[in-house]
Amino acid sequence: MKSLKLISSAIAMLICFVTMAQEKTITGIISDESGAPVPGASVTIQYTKKGTMADFDGKYSIQAQKGDMLVFSFIGYQTQRQRVENTEKINIQLHYDNQTLSEVVVVGYGSSDSESEDRSYARAERKREKRDISKALKGKTAGLQIQNNVGYVPNPSPNVVIRSTASVSPKSEPIYIVDGVAINANQMAKINPNDIDNVSVLKDKAATSVYGTRASNGVVVISTKNELYKNLSEKEIDKKLNIITPVPAEPTQEDYNAFVENAFESPKTAPLSTFSIDVDNASYTNIRRFLNNGQQVPKDAVRVEEMVNFFKYTYPQPKNENPFSINTEVSDSPWNSNTKILKIGLQGKNIPTEDLPASNLVFLIDVSGSMSQMNKLPLLKQSLKILVNELRPKDKVAIVVYAGAAGMVLAPTSGDEKKTIIDALDKLQSGGSTAGGAGIELAYNIAAENYIKSGNNRVILATDGDFNVGSSSNSDMEKLIEEKRKTGVFLTCLGYGMGNYKDSKMEILADKGNGNYAYIDNIQEANRFLGKEFKGSMFAIAKDVKIQIEFNPKQVQAYRLIGYENRKLRAEDFKNDAIDAGELGSNHTVTALYEIIPAGAKSNYLAEQPDDLKYTKTETSSSNYNNELATIKFRYKKPDGDKSIEIVQVIENKSAALEKASDDMKFSSAVAWFGLKLRDSKLIAAKSSEEIVKLAKQGNSNDAEGYKAEFIRLVETSKQYN
Repeated sequence: MKSLKLISSAIAMLICFVTMAQEKTITGIISDESGAPVPGASVTIQYTKKGTMADFDGKYSIQAQKGDMLVFSFIGYQTQRQRVENTEKINIQLHYDNQTLSEVVVVGYGSSDSESEDRSYARAERKREKRDISKALKGKTAGLQIQNNVGYVPNPSPNVVIRSTASVSPKSEPIYIVDGVAINANQMAKINPNDIDNVSVLKDKAATSVYGTRASNGVVVISTKNELYKNLSEKEIDKKLNIITPVPAEPTQEDYNAFVENAFESPKTAPLSTFSIDVDNASYTNIRRFLNNGQQVPKDAVRVEEMVNFFKYTYPQPKNENPFSINTEVSDSPWNSNTKILKIGLQGKNIPTEDLPASNLVFLIDVSGSMSQMNKLPLLKQSLKILVNELRPKDKVAIVVYAGAAGMVLAPTSGDEKKTIIDALDKLQSGGSTAGGAGIELAYNIAAENYIKSGNNRVILATDGDFNVGSSSNSDMEKLIEEKRKTGVFLTCLGYGMGNYKDSKMEILADKGNGNYAYIDNIQEANRFLGKEFKGSMFAIAKDVKIQIEFNPKQVQAYRLIGYENRKLRAEDFKNDAIDAGELGSNHTVTALYEIIPAGAKSNYLAEQPDDLKYTKTETSSSNYNNELATIKFRYKKPDGDKSIEIVQVIENKSAALEKASDDMKFSSAVAWFGLKLRDSKLIAAKSSEEIVKLAKQGNSNDAEGYKAEFIRLVETSKQYN
């Protein structure tokens, strides 16, 4: 008996050794049709859960046995399969997937008996009175779970989950296809069961082979009598089903950085005011979106300086070697009596397009599940096509996408191959989680590998900002982007969508990454930022631009910087070249406003002065500076430089009545006034929308594109919301 056990153990060990001996390490490189590696491509062993992913160079390694079928796949490419034979090295070339969503594919599943059974089931269900659509799904396939909503819901839709071999989240829902058109759960719930001719359920490979990875939770296929919903749009289906989609009063899942409004400061206790320029204008277009939707504007979504800088002003071109001109103006304040407004305007040098350096661009595109809405990925793709049309043959573009993982879907491609770039954009589809950190890593690596010395090297990130995998916290993202800006690669952030929009992350990325930031609420805004203002948005002529102003205490009791709360710097940061600041683009303008309480004026906003100090005495210079309001200093670096250059200019103590001020002063003050009102500022006395409109109309000039007129309409229509 003992010998029998020993023999059995020996046989078991032998079988184990033989099995282990059959398994070997398979390595190789996954590339595309151009020979470029495909980072992030998936490699799995068919019918198993065993898999791996290609690294940045497209290299992979996996343990497999002879006879195993390896499956190679990636977003935008056709899946390839290769059986393991005697070789231990398998290189695979993935081919672009030319299928588009507009194609119609008819696929049959099951036998005629099963189809007949499905039709019989549907007919039997239609005979039952007062049955909802969810009843037509029950019993269609193993693993289908349906739970109707409980309680009062205006348009109740059942919670449908199709279980397969792997468990899914209770929140996961299948795709619904009616007469060949994808619909949502609310629409599905409203379909009249008496209109249904057939219902079938696809899951696992039967679903994903036709509808791709977005069908990983299964597909419910519905056909109606006379194909009632064929070729209808989402809005047309809503209208047919009498579905009214309410607009939420508040954006409950959007995220904005909170900040405290700048207070008045005394030049005796705070002699220097230092800040970074801000060329972003995302806040204005985001506010415009809220107001156009009839929604309340969140206070922290309002950054006054971004509202002011959305508009262009008529500052003169620079006349010396510096890349921008400096322009100042002082007038009465429109919202507080006894205060003045100081306007500081910079005008970037306008460089002809043909003289701009070559561009090395990497589009970093969020294709996660949260980007499926029409105002996200579909709008994003159309937006980037506008940018592609601006490219020259010497420019090049690569495309990186990220969802559950990150990967390159287009290797660096010349700007004259526009069709190739646009075709790659058209193939993008949404689905999965959001590995934003991994996407940023990959995009910057590709930009660095293709770096053009003295060129325009830039990552263009397009997303709703909803990073939920990997480096997800704001502090993690800040550290990552601060490290990446050392590569010399600039960053442009394009924000899309609503409801779950993460403005806080987008602002951090732009602030910390040598970048700028725009919110694209419609195709017209995309055309403005990426088309008409392409040079200013994409080509920096000066970086790390800082402003430091010293007010003359003989003329100024107190001052406050309007906006720029997130751009303020310490006084010692001004000369520290290691401290990051904003960038100025070709022909770009930057405007900053200060509110000033003149010496001797009475104001309710003056803070109490501290008692006389025992050890420190503050004394005003005895020199005669009666004609000077302030001295202003600027520091900037050339786009590829490391040492800053300083400019100094004196602001004369001259002030005009508001009615005699320039149009630029009137309009920029009106925009700032409206922003302060939206923030419910405690430092403005007058808050009349009528007065804001009046001032804006007085300053409305040089408005060929109609943006200033649009602002006036926004103020007029915002009264009921604010």
